Amino acid sequence: MIKRWISFLRHNYYEIMKILIFMIAVVLIVWQIPRDGKFQFDFQKGKPWQKESLFAPFDFAIYKPEKLLKQEQEELLKSVYPYFVRKKDVTEAARMDLLEQLDYLFSAVETQDSLKASDKELLLQIFDSIQQKGILAYHPVLENLNAQDKLNIVSDKVVNVGELHEFYTLKSAYDSALVYLSKHGKYLEQNFSEKLGKAFVQNVFYDEEMTQKERKSVLDAISLTRGIIQKDELIISEGELVNDENYNVLSSLQKAYELRIGTRSEQNALLMGQIILVLAVMMALFFFLKIIRPDVFDQLKKINMILLLMLLILMPSFFILDKQPALIYLMPFGLLPIILITFFDTRITMMVHLLTIILLGLVVPNPFMFLLLQLIIGFVVIFGLVNHNKRIYYFRTSVMILVGYLFVYTGFTLIQEGNLSAVDWQQIGAFTLSALFTMLALPLIYMLERIFGIITDLTLLELSNTNTPILRQLAQKAPGTFQHSMQVANLSEEALYEIGGDTLLARTGALYHDIGKMDNPVYFIENQMGGYNPHDDISFAESAHIIIDHVRIGIEKARKAKLPEQIIDFIRTHHGNRRVEYFYFMEQRQNPGLTLDERDFSYHGPIPFSKETAVVMMADSVEAASRSIKNPTEQKINDLIENIINKQMETNQFVNANITLKEINTVKKVLKKKLMNIYHVRIAYPD
Repeated sequence: MIKRWISFLRHNYYEIMKILIFMIAVVLIVWQIPRDGKFQFDFQKGKPWQKESLFAPFDFAIYKPEKLLKQEQEELLKSVYPYFVRKKDVTEAARMDLLEQLDYLFSAVETQDSLKASDKELLLQIFDSIQQKGILAYHPVLENLNAQDKLNIVSDKVVNVGELHEFYTLKSAYDSALVYLSKHGKYLEQNFSEKLGKAFVQNVFYDEEMTQKERKSVLDAISLTRGIIQKDELIISEGELVNDENYNVLSSLQKAYELRIGTRSEQNALLMGQIILVLAVMMALFFFLKIIRPDVFDQLKKINMILLLMLLILMPSFFILDKQPALIYLMPFGLLPIILITFFDTRITMMVHLLTIILLGLVVPNPFMFLLLQLIIGFVVIFGLVNHNKRIYYFRTSVMILVGYLFVYTGFTLIQEGNLSAVDWQQIGAFTLSALFTMLALPLIYMLERIFGIITDLTLLELSNTNTPILRQLAQKAPGTFQHSMQVANLSEEALYEIGGDTLLARTGALYHDIGKMDNPVYFIENQMGGYNPHDDISFAESAHIIIDHVRIGIEKARKAKLPEQIIDFIRTHHGNRRVEYFYFMEQRQNPGLTLDERDFSYHGPIPFSKETAVVMMADSVEAASRSIKNPTEQKINDLIENIINKQMETNQFVNANITLKEINTVKKVLKKKLMNIYHVRIAYPD
């Protein structure tokens, strides 16, 4: 039994891994999705109730409208006076300092003791009377108060109410002291006013904690509800207009429903419902890829990329929805379709984007508006990036996303409010930032290319530039090979355009397929300028080794230049596992009794495993052989192409490639036509 299971796992581990990855994605989504119940009815103020008449499913309280509640709060807060605390220890310390200074000053004045004592007593009385009344310490809260506004003054744990104008500031305390001193002669005013003014200290301080505690107590006492709806009571009739009153009742029902979801039994039911819905969405994606796009489903790295991109959008969105739902539109949802269409086609892009926003629609506020907005953004991205071979198109798409957001949001505003005066500018700002964040697509695409090894058209366009360092070296060291590669690239591109395939990938791969010839260029006929042939000085076996070895050298150079594996595949496969026929037969002829090991005269493969690599093999062989035709004619070119490609088919070079016999015949026709154009061959018309 165990052996059977081990055998099953060994033969099906790849399929099991795919299922496991999808299950991990389901677990992560269910784990992070907010546990808030969704109210089953959507309603908008000013619009008719489209569903059946709604009766209260249970008793619930009617919450006060937010505007009314805010008015009540403002009114009650007006009755809360700010709290100030009188600190006697501050006054006592200042009085002791003043007394010490007066004792020192009066001891130095030559006057009668009775006069000194009376003057000192007067100064202390002025100080005590002003400090007793109170000198307010500055606090920003005072700027919003008028002179007649009341204050709560706490002194010795007793609260008394006073008005702002009853208290001094340091300046008004000094001015008041001058008035007192002026009434008792110039002597005291001139000699002690400054000392007395400096002695005053602020002794009444604002108490933030007590004030806020009082405000909270008042706000907590406000009832959030006004009345109750009993079970089975009619809330709204079918077709009835949703006005302010019944809108408030519907909102109250929604709040009551969400509170009921908080119970343990309801939470368990909610969790089970979320598991079922998330599983349904992910199964839809699984079977879409398996049935509709098996080419993508067969590659685990592509499945991993799709699921990772979904999670990169879902996880932060769920976090925002759980903490601050109002900020959800800051998320750059356009990133997902932008990145997807760069690596995949429009069908996969739209399907994955749609399923992602459906998952978010389970918990997002106002799901209809959200789904329509993001659906339109998905179409905007697809239309904007159908041709995504220039980086400027990505910036243009970000602008188009912003325009799409504003356009749809304006429509919703007009439907719901009837005018544009209710436009939420914070929402506009969120849309703008979301569109700006989509410009992160380019660095993310670069990172994903490196992580998953999936090449994009942007990279292919950069590599197909003949001014890249490695192609410049090829042009300088092996100009004949460089021209051959250019011709193979053109032929492959034309052929794949006819049969359907990745023309840019084939063109780029063809440009690099012979870079291994740079080390020994003169050993390849296209680089020999009709003179010396170094193969004349070595054995046929050595010649075969040098010719075959250009594939290995090319792979090493490509890896050193950090070319993508998809490009290196063209270097590996462009000769497949065929023999170097000329040197093999010449070695046989020279050594008729010797048994040759064919592996010494054969390329090491692998054979082509895609339509693109197969076409490059055909184009490479045909283009190279066509250079040996003397006085090319239509018949010669036709026979050459038929013989070469038929020989490749006989040696099973295309059995691993997804190319049909019909497509191979189409490739033959394209190659014949292009070569005739290259060699300026006229079509032989019948007599």
